Amino acid sequence: MAKPQEKVSFGQRLKQIGMVFSFTAKQDRWFAPLVAGAVLIPLALTVVAVLNWGWLWLPLGILFTLLAVLVVLNLRSNRAMMNAAEGQPGAAASIMENMRGDWRVTPAVSSTTQMDMVHLVIGRPGVILLAEGHPQRVRGLLGQEKRRLSKVIGSAPLYDYMIGNDEGELPIRKLRMTLMRLPRNLSGKDVNALDKRLKALTARPQLPKGAIPKNMRPSKGQFRQMRGR
Repeated sequence: MAKPQEKVSFGQRLKQIGMVFSFTAKQDRWFAPLVAGAVLIPLALTVVAVLNWGWLWLPLGILFTLLAVLVVLNLRSNRAMMNAAEGQPGAAASIMENMRGDWRVTPAVSSTTQMDMVHLVIGRPGVILLAEGHPQRVRGLLGQEKRRLSKVIGSAPLYDYMIGNDEGELPIRKLRMTLMRLPRNLSGKDVNALDKRLKALTARPQLPKGAIPKNMRPSKGQFRQMRGR
């Protein structure tokens, strides 16, 4: 059952918009000029309309100006976020968690100590695996997850993507559009049933592959006590 969304006050909404403005302006050098254009051009047209056809056009011009600014903000902030996320561990899972629609995301269902990871996504297209990390290491994780899932997903489609910019990989800035274009193969009921089945499968924690980091290793005295038990 989905959790009810918390109501956001008008002041909090304005604060969020201000934070997005600030973040986008720092990441995108074209953002400020485009916003200026989105304000000045509609306002200039509004002045012309008011002088020729009366004050009725003033509120319409203001609304159109606000709409133009929001469109620019939406497009450029998405671009800025994608650029900032590129190369960051877990970025693909974070983007999927903030996508609109019914996407069930389980980050890092399989991982290594070198920050290679495979994320599990369930949605209307089917089951999707997103792999991030070093190509040679993460391919093994991806193959392991595909074999494990194929035993329980039945006839549901299974897609897998390597996130990256090399040949045969999916750039993270194209992730949203690529998944949104996938065919809707499952109904909402099918997605719920598949989600329950895979949650039971992934309930057992998996230890990351690779050498144990030094700060997580037991001391020699502790190791002797463990052997003596």
